[in-house]
Amino acid sequence: MTNNTYGYVRVSTHEQNEARQLIAMRDFGVAEENIIIEKQSGKDFQRELYLGLVQRLRPGDVLVVKSIDRLGRNYTEILEQWGAITKGREAAIVVLDMPLLDTRRGKDLMGTFIADLVLQILSFVAESERDSIRRRQEQGIAAAKAMNDPYGKQLEQEYESFLAIFRR
Repeated sequence: MTNNTYGYVRVSTHEQNEARQLIAMRDFGVAEENIIIEKQSGKDFQRELYLGLVQRLRPGDVLVVKSIDRLGRNYTEILEQWGAITKGREAAIVVLDMPLLDTRRGKDLMGTFIADLVLQILSFVAESERDSIRRRQEQGIAAAKAMNDPYGKQLEQEYESFLAIFRR
């Protein structure tokens, strides 16, 4: 039986462009039919296509993501998913932007330790960036309102739409 390589491409909204991630998947050699594209927030892992992909993974398969924040933006859940895939499903994960996060190699104790450490740091950064984006938007809306900016109300409505996406 042949091992499969899957690519997982995620953007938060339908308006965002996934082209750079698709190019990376193709450059890595992921077959078109094995590239899963999902347009949903990474705040948690309750994503239909992602969950279906994980169910498909078999021992020896490889899951490729462009960067750790494309997998998700929740520190605890990223770590849980990483373990579920690498230990539970016995599949490998390759994070293209971070060669240290390639579970196909470095399976000795030191390699595992370094990969786990890097994963924890990058997962923390992914969740922190999500929080920063939300904070910056709140501050921008407050500033527009304080200056009686006629677009303040429009910004507030756009922000509420943005929050709805994050809550999905």
